[in-house]
Formats: sequence, structure tokens, C-alpha cells
Amino acid sequence: MPFTLHRPTADDWEKFRELRLRMLADTPIAYGETLAQSLAYIDEEWQNRAAHANAGTNAAVVAVAQDGEWIGIMRGYLSPRTGPMLVGVFVDARHRGRDEGVADALLDGIVEWARGVGPQLRLEVHADNPRAMAYYRRRGFVETGNRRPYELPPYGDEVEMELRL
Repeated sequence: MPFTLHRPTADDWEKFRELRLRMLADTPIAYGETLAQSLAYIDEEWQNRAAHANAGTNAAVVAVAQDGEWIGIMRGYLSPRTGPMLVGVFVDARHRGRDEGVADALLDGIVEWARGVGPQLRLEVHADNPRAMAYYRRRGFVETGNRRPYELPPYGDEVEMELRL
């Protein structure tokens, strides 16, 4: 299915919310908050999140299907400690896989942003998400050796990975 890439703005807050809720329902170990927490947010919180998705040193890229449905997202922010960080990675299950090209197109957009702000792009991925780890390895990311506890059930560790730019 063909798709286009879009940089979300404040006006996209309802689609931003809908996609975030789908992300949390699909992969609860990946996003540092629960579906229940996100469902409790008021509209103003979602408006603020969408408005800041591409503000300042933040970057966000969304894949949009021909019918207007948001089918994937990747976000980045500039950490004062580690430099560019990849966060909020999601591709709808119906659009996953190399043949679809959604994940690669989204990551290419974030890598382009990261090249402008740092020498590497880092991410943290739950150790119990081998599919995501395999994807990142295929795209050139390597484990740094750093791990930190994931603070929500089912707990476990987040593994830091890095792509030299």
C-alpha cells in the first residue's frame, strides 16, 4: 500500500492521539507509559504533544496511508546527555515488513534529522522485543553495552543501541 510521509503539527492532535493509543495497545512494553495513563489525558495534553512533535530540537515523521490513516511514526529528540535519541517507534501490524517499506522510510527521516544535530543516533529498546532489535541491527545499530531497568510492568531491561552517522 502506498503511503506518504508527514511531519505532524498542532492541528494533527486527534490523529496523534489515536495513533499513540494504538501504539500502547499493540506494544505496551515499548513506550514508557501505559494505555490507561494515556486514556486519562485531556485534549489539551494531546494538543501540546502534537504541537511539540517537531518544535525546537524535536523531530517526528508519520507515515500516512492513501486513505489518510496514520500507519506509523518515529520521533526524535536531542538529549543533552547523549545527543539525538530515537523514540516512539511504531508501525501498524498491517504495514510491517521490509516489503512495505514503512519502517525504513520513517527511520530514514529521523536519521536525516539526527545527522544535523549529532554524530550518532541512539535508542533504547526493551530486551524482550527481539523483532525490533533485529530491525535496528539490520539498519546498522549496535548495542552500546548500556542497559537500564524498564520502570513499568513487565519490567525487564531496556538495551541502548547506537547508529554512527
